[in-house]
Amino acid sequence: MSAEESERSRLPFEPNKKRQKPAKAQSTPAAQPQESVKKADKKVVYTKQEMAIPQVVSQRMIRRVAGFSGVPTALGISALVASYLLAAYSDIRLPPIAVLLVNMGLFGLGVLGITYGVLSASWDEEKVGSFLGLGEFNTNLGRMVAAWRETRQKNL
Repeated sequence: MSAEESERSRLPFEPNKKRQKPAKAQSTPAAQPQESVKKADKKVVYTKQEMAIPQVVSQRMIRRVAGFSGVPTALGISALVASYLLAAYSDIRLPPIAVLLVNMGLFGLGVLGITYGVLSASWDEEKVGSFLGLGEFNTNLGRMVAAWRETRQKNL
């Protein structure tokens, strides 16, 4: 295992093989040995099964996204309906800016719930994870940041 891999823990469903970068087109003399050309042409090809998120992990992510995103979104819709009913059938008049800010906040929480739902799910097939997923969120966020840094360093 290389030093880069030891810095971040591998995803449970991440392929074991490292993908090689395609060789850059360079202007080289025509007298290049055939062996080096053959090595540059070989690519590691992954199957869809190797690249896909396992079904168990995918279902776990969907359930969490539905909960963490669906609840605030449903509350936002309910707040709209409740403010309309209060205005139409009672003498209570809510300031429109208050209704707007409450709905923007709830719909914003719904959008953030999508990200939190995916990152708080356990990405290990055998491990279910906790109810709120705080530990899994920290682990998965750390993996994601490490992968971004690794990619950024390779591109520099």
